[in-house]
Amino acid sequence: MRLAVWQGASPACDLDLTLRQTERALRAAAALGADALVMPEIWWPGYNQPDIARHARAQGGALHQALSDLCTRASCALVFGYAEDAAGQICNSAFVIGAQGQDLAHYRKIQLFGPREAALYAPGDAYAMFDLAGARVAVLICYDVEFAPHVAALSAAGVTVILAPTANMVPFDHVTRHTVPAMAANHGVTIAYANYCGTEGDLVYAGGSLIAGPHGEVLAQAGQHPALLIADIPDRDSARLSTQTRDLRKI
Repeated sequence: MRLAVWQGASPACDLDLTLRQTERALRAAAALGADALVMPEIWWPGYNQPDIARHARAQGGALHQALSDLCTRASCALVFGYAEDAAGQICNSAFVIGAQGQDLAHYRKIQLFGPREAALYAPGDAYAMFDLAGARVAVLICYDVEFAPHVAALSAAGVTVILAPTANMVPFDHVTRHTVPAMAANHGVTIAYANYCGTEGDLVYAGGSLIAGPHGEVLAQAGQHPALLIADIPDRDSARLSTQTRDLRKI
């Protein structure tokens, strides 16, 4: 499997810009042979925009269809974070569209971060797993991936790749430097972590988007500017995979 991650500045409620940037990233990812592209958290309308509820979109609506068409034209799968209007409740969500424009998965963030997210969003209550390019894949969003029980549960269910839209801000850059590679290594999974860069309102984003392999290796990592990351996912080497789950002594 070859994965792509887009790191960029918030489109800030500009729908045309959102679609243009997504299309450019999809076309570039596809040209480089990627099976899937991961965009940041709440890429529509932007993570730290005011009046998120007014910009929220229903699952399967016009935005979803426009992105489905882009995937079909590019022949590349897409993980897209957005503010979802779920029958009056707003969720921090992501949908996965396949390379033929088909729906593969839909996920709602389980672990809401801080008082702002808790006030804005209803939490999700289920994992989303699907098959892609011969691998069992799941979606987690930002803070979710920092919780070992979630990563462990997915690994136990046969997931080997986690695709993670995120909006990680300063001063939490330890997440990209240490937490994500450690989670990948401890649970034998690849994690593709797509962050913002730049500023949005009162937030300064940490950048540092990365693709971490199943032995904790950093396969590709961005700095503080817009970037498209591409990496081939290595085969899992049983001699290098963590044995923590098997070896754990419960006391």
